Amino acid sequence: MPTTHYQQVQPFLNYIKFEKRYSQHTLAAYQRDLEQFTEFLFTDFEAPALNKVTSAIIRSWMAELKENGNSAKTINRKISTLKSFFLFLMKQKEIEQTPLATVVTPKINKRLPAFVAEKDIDTLFNYVEFNDDWKGRTDRLVLLVFYNTGMRLSELVNLKEHQVDASYSQLKVLGKGNKERIIPLSKELLSELKSYIADKPVKLEGVGNVFINEKGKALYDKYVYKLVKQNLSLVTTLQKKSPHILRHTFATHLTNSGADINAVKELLGHSSLAATQVYTHNNIEKLKEAYKKAHPKA
Repeated sequence: MPTTHYQQVQPFLNYIKFEKRYSQHTLAAYQRDLEQFTEFLFTDFEAPALNKVTSAIIRSWMAELKENGNSAKTINRKISTLKSFFLFLMKQKEIEQTPLATVVTPKINKRLPAFVAEKDIDTLFNYVEFNDDWKGRTDRLVLLVFYNTGMRLSELVNLKEHQVDASYSQLKVLGKGNKERIIPLSKELLSELKSYIADKPVKLEGVGNVFINEKGKALYDKYVYKLVKQNLSLVTTLQKKSPHILRHTFATHLTNSGADINAVKELLGHSSLAATQVYTHNNIEKLKEAYKKAHPKA
């Protein structure tokens, strides 16, 4: 069933796209969640009006999601989508109250974020051989920027030349919700970025992206994800080998070296400190390990 069966869905999607300025990735996830939920309403409850949707109906959907093998994390994300949607409907006077108020989401076992060990990062940049062509140069610099800045995949792919501020040795990154943040650059990385931009084999009018392929086209998400996975596979046995793992690595290496947690929060572009504090747990685990190895009574 198309989401157009519920006319309120499209205005909500327009709202998070144009007013909240959510990324295409987030927008697509919200749309999928709402399509799935409205399909459930249509097939299991004969498409009730949205002001007739109850917490019991939502709990039924959660039960179905669990039966279909969805993880607690996935279910929580889908419920988060519904919370945003029904709050939007309240603001639009479509409903009087949200049915999510009494819905309890499943507990998630907190896992520490995986990260690449410092020795493996050293191997990646000092011993892995990259092709001596534009592709090899691009691949290596993409990995360097991920590790040195903690940028998200979407931020790197969409990074423009004008966001590289050479005079102040920094990047002006446009993150979630169109929020700009400043990330400092080392002299070495700034030099590599300037040289890369100056040496571009093709310059297309109006593109302006920092990273391009040999044909002058901007890199796309799948290509970058693949290159990260291939190169991390050479140095680490981590199960996940994604751009986000390099973001975790950036944050973990900073906190393990004593960086202030509020500074890490700003560098990552987190809206709340709670999202950043997970990286301090890795530091605590490292201290526990050192204690067990070194203390005679441990």
